[in-house]
Amino acid sequence: MIAYSEIGPDILAMPASEHGYKVCVGSTQTNLILFNDYSSHPRLRNDKLNSDAAGRYQVLGRYFDPYRQRLGLPDFGPESQDRIAVQMMHECRAIDLVEKGHLADAVAACRSRWASLPGAGYGQHENSLEKLIIVYTNSGGVVT
Repeated sequence: MIAYSEIGPDILAMPASEHGYKVCVGSTQTNLILFNDYSSHPRLRNDKLNSDAAGRYQVLGRYFDPYRQRLGLPDFGPESQDRIAVQMMHECRAIDLVEKGHLADAVAACRSRWASLPGAGYGQHENSLEKLIIVYTNSGGVVT
């Protein structure tokens, strides 16, 4: 659901994006910006968006090194990106909320981490909670 919110279904479905793991901020369907090396965060700055977010969960470069050290990550590959996203959700105290089916509360708890979540307030496109609940439940998630 976070990848859907951050990147969108069309880019996630594009084979070149590798399920979003190689996507840089500012990518669109017609202008896919990818990185080729998973050894580290690409840190490709998009001046227009004032960001170097990258990967399936659009992690900022300045956060990668601390997460890499803390989690013992070997690289910025798919497994490492997944582990960072889970760690970010733990930091927001959202994991228990997700496990209990309280998705709306979990999304609210994580909106400081992901600009595309409703109520984030970063001045970027925000998805509606209703849309994210549909994506989550269509992926097998349970909402109570």
